[in-house]
Amino acid sequence: MNFWLMKSEPDEASIDDLAAAPRQTLPWTGVRNYQARNFMRDAMQVGDRAFFYHSGCAEPGIAGICEVCSEPYPDPTQFVAVDPYFDPKSLPDQPRWWLRDVLFVAKTRFVPLAELRRHPELATMPLLARGNRLSITPVSAAEWQFITGTLMA
Repeated sequence: MNFWLMKSEPDEASIDDLAAAPRQTLPWTGVRNYQARNFMRDAMQVGDRAFFYHSGCAEPGIAGICEVCSEPYPDPTQFVAVDPYFDPKSLPDQPRWWLRDVLFVAKTRFVPLAELRRHPELATMPLLARGNRLSITPVSAAEWQFITGTLMA
């Protein structure tokens, strides 16, 4: 099993939205960075776990846990001209952007970014790297264990 951190702005999709969604499942739409897309399309596997991270808000941080529950498929928002994630260069027979569905696992104690930064055990976590803006990043098994076992316990 692999572990991930997936960022979402809570006004677009929050952990509460995921918990309230039909079948507690949502498509992870709107990723428009090739490296993050490649993580979703090529590296994620059904059953992988991810931290659901609220970003672009007053206090960013980990709000819960979700699970990858689908194989990759084309993000439909890339084809909708009025959608903010529309990509005119992407064609239905040659999609550029892929997504996976995620399943609600748990709403956890909120772990703010500032708290994550205080722990040397997380010093190499991609989320904490200077200049990192990726919406999807890998999390090592040790980082996952530290966060779930120490910070969320």
